[in-house]
Amino acid sequence: MDNSVRGYSWYALSLLTLVYVFNYLDRTIIYILLPLIKKEMSFSDLQLALLGSMSFVIFFTVLGIPFGRLADRAVRKNMIAVGLAVWSLFSGLTGFANGFWSLLLCRVMVGVGEATLGPAALSLLSDYFPPRVRATVQAIYSSGIAIGAGLAFFLGGWLGQYYGWRVAFYALGFPGLVIAVLVYLLREQPRGKTETATTKYTARDWKILFNSVPLRYHYLGYGCFGLAANNLSFWGATFVTRIYKLDLLTIGFYGGVLTLIAGVPGTILGGYFADRFRRFGRGGRMLFGALAALIAVPFWLLFIFSGNLLLLLVANLVLLALSLVWLGPAAADVHDMAGPELRGLGIGVYFFAVIIAYGIGSLIIGQLNDWLGATTTPLNMRYSMLLCPLACLVAAISLWQGYRAAGASPSS
Repeated sequence: MDNSVRGYSWYALSLLTLVYVFNYLDRTIIYILLPLIKKEMSFSDLQLALLGSMSFVIFFTVLGIPFGRLADRAVRKNMIAVGLAVWSLFSGLTGFANGFWSLLLCRVMVGVGEATLGPAALSLLSDYFPPRVRATVQAIYSSGIAIGAGLAFFLGGWLGQYYGWRVAFYALGFPGLVIAVLVYLLREQPRGKTETATTKYTARDWKILFNSVPLRYHYLGYGCFGLAANNLSFWGATFVTRIYKLDLLTIGFYGGVLTLIAGVPGTILGGYFADRFRRFGRGGRMLFGALAALIAVPFWLLFIFSGNLLLLLVANLVLLALSLVWLGPAAADVHDMAGPELRGLGIGVYFFAVIIAYGIGSLIIGQLNDWLGATTTPLNMRYSMLLCPLACLVAAISLWQGYRAAGASPSS
């Protein structure tokens, strides 16, 4: 066991965080471009949901658990490099699509590539850093979400406004191929290298992950929290466009600024404070997640019903932070409960739960928008968006139960 943190570990964290930036940039770039795609292709909101979320979800969920198992056995940095190359290629090729089915195919293949990242990267980072800083490290890595989403709003809005949505995909998709080479050259770490008192599971004990009561509450709670977080990004720009009649460039600017201001410190500090919550017991990090989800409920209602642009921006700022503070703690809890031999699978199941919720949530809101006529009567979209505060309430209850199930005895 090596409890020190070496310089190369920080390089690996920096590189994998950059990969996660590209991951979320390529995943969310379509969100800001949905109004332009809808205008050119005359798609319904349900079709937009299928393109922007469900297409990605289909193969991400189908492959997430198998790739999690593979991450427990294969060379993880090679998995990441190949996956990055695949999703970058098809993200760029999205700009050449000329109809619903070709767009859908490209987005599905982005999901195939991205399904390799989470289990392999998070497992690899746990072998670069000791448990005492695990949530903090996972949070730094997860800050790639805020940076990638912020850049997607900034660059996607600017490129889309002046050059069209196709150029945005060309410019932001293909560069990931270069980063894939750097990942391939990264050093692989021995499994369990940084462990102290490790959970004594082997790869044959995979059923334990599904029998663990705390983990079941964990997966349900963070799945619901993820549903709300994803739809803030997915439908947020469309909601603001319809309610406040802002142009794409303005939404991209404010969306990017707010995401970076709230998201990066929110994600990193979330990991730091969640590590402090371990003093409340083995489930302390889930208690932290429950509080974050509960606080999000009134801010969601303010975001949906305020009718005032300034209040909406304030609510959006808080929600962006709360939507990301749980990422480091959630991953760290899975790693601690699963142990080094089941980490990849545990993270695969965790991502499966969260991504399923992503897809279901965006589809429900898209279908409700069509039923309520939100395109022609924009205010009706407010009722579709109520799914998000409801999901946060369910998340808070589930994570509280997970905290109780894990036991409140002190944790080292």
